[in-house]
Amino acid sequence: MSGLRPLLTHFSLQRTLAGVIFIPLLAYCFDPFRDMNLSFLARLIFWSGVIALALAVTWGARQLVRRNIRHSTVIMRDMAFAAFVLCLFAPALWVLSWLVFTFSGQETPGPTAVMPYGFMLAAGLMFVHKRDEATPEEPAQTPRLFRRLPQDFDGTVFRLTVRDHYVDVVTSVGVFTIRSRLTDAISEMEPVLGFCTHRSHWVTEAAIAGIEKQGNRTFLKLCNGDLIPISRKYRSELEQAGLV
Repeated sequence: MSGLRPLLTHFSLQRTLAGVIFIPLLAYCFDPFRDMNLSFLARLIFWSGVIALALAVTWGARQLVRRNIRHSTVIMRDMAFAAFVLCLFAPALWVLSWLVFTFSGQETPGPTAVMPYGFMLAAGLMFVHKRDEATPEEPAQTPRLFRRLPQDFDGTVFRLTVRDHYVDVVTSVGVFTIRSRLTDAISEMEPVLGFCTHRSHWVTEAAIAGIEKQGNRTFLKLCNGDLIPISRKYRSELEQAGLV
């Protein structure tokens, strides 16, 4: 269940209320396909399923892009997102249509009738995805911890690892050691997003390339090849973020 929590966060109170009002109106006004009449209940089930599929497919496609090609170019990520949406949504829409029409006792529309709608709805999902990504962001602030690194530092921080009374700052240009508690160093990395994986390790979200298992142990694999252990205490947070 914990792996679904990032998806469930999309169901805010405002969106839920909008769905409660909008979906019945959609079901009342529109049949799914031309020349195919369904009861109001069947239309309500169909359009509710379409909305649920749209949310699930969009979330799933983003997770696939995030886990597999997050370090590729923007064009490659967009192309991969489009391919994932088309491959997931169009077949799922046909299965939904088959179930609704079959249990309503009507002739099931064939794939050739359903797929054009699947492609159009998938195109709409991709448009929304691009609009969300195009939302202007505020200029990124420089973490306070950078003031404790060499003045000419121009790299990227991958992780923080505590060692006695010191913290190793592992970056794209080398390892720098500062005297600090890990909690203080993590605080000084704001607003950079990151996760504690172990009481001795904190990693930036952008550095995570995937996961790797060795026996019963699970590690986060970073883009520089480092393997960072995941302890039981912090595993649930990583699962909620869709990283494990």
